[in-house]
Amino acid sequence: MTKYFKDKVIIITGASSGIGLATARLFASLDAKVVMAARSYEKLLALRDEMPNPENVLCVKADVAVEADCKNLIAKTVEQFGRIDILVNNAGISMRAMFNDLDLDVIRKLMDTNFWGTIYCTKFALPYLLESKGSVVGVISTAGYLGLPGRTGYSASKFAIRGFLSTLRVEHRYDGLHVMVFAPGFTASDIRNKALLADGSQQGMTPRNENKMMTAERVAQKMAYGLRFRKKEMLLTPVGKITKFFTYALPWFAEWCEYKIMAKEPESPIKKK
Repeated sequence: MTKYFKDKVIIITGASSGIGLATARLFASLDAKVVMAARSYEKLLALRDEMPNPENVLCVKADVAVEADCKNLIAKTVEQFGRIDILVNNAGISMRAMFNDLDLDVIRKLMDTNFWGTIYCTKFALPYLLESKGSVVGVISTAGYLGLPGRTGYSASKFAIRGFLSTLRVEHRYDGLHVMVFAPGFTASDIRNKALLADGSQQGMTPRNENKMMTAERVAQKMAYGLRFRKKEMLLTPVGKITKFFTYALPWFAEWCEYKIMAKEPESPIKKK
């Protein structure tokens, strides 16, 4: 792994916590040149001091929902390192509410960050990735294969990312560009604490047992593997793989199971049937 990633220039959005931070740490330990992007610049600077090889880490303040920030992120990277080898579109937010009760601004926020953030960063990085025959990654979810009740905006954004990246792969199938759709499943992180409720406020407390989930560090290792072997798609959990299978084989059964499972969450917005 070290031989493969050494000196590769890797941009990671949403790098101040969770999967993004774990991924940045792993790639830094593999002697890559890491660009950490997030809205909290001060937090990024503090985290950089704790990173392996901090001299090879560049911190860039960026809200991926803002096109100009994404353009600046790519420009700063090229200015510092002269190239881009890997773009990890990781930044994202979640939600938890029935669509019937939902303020539409919540879906706009999710699409702006999750979907448009991926679009903006990929658009501006693409010329450099084509030049290096590099990789672009989109971090999605099982919710990008089967609609997750109570998460309409989240599922919509993840379906959109998967569709975008799948099409991008076909467009550049002869250009050496590697495109990977990466679906971790439920991962121990703060994404559920910050999930938006029907009125746009943050949930504040996760409804799930984080201790039983895959760690962000393990997810980072899986991502490195996928990049090393240029995988097109990675579903990391048995539940994710089973969900994908039944979505195509027995869609009615997949939907029935998902409804039952999500209705059992503590304080679920979904009515039990």
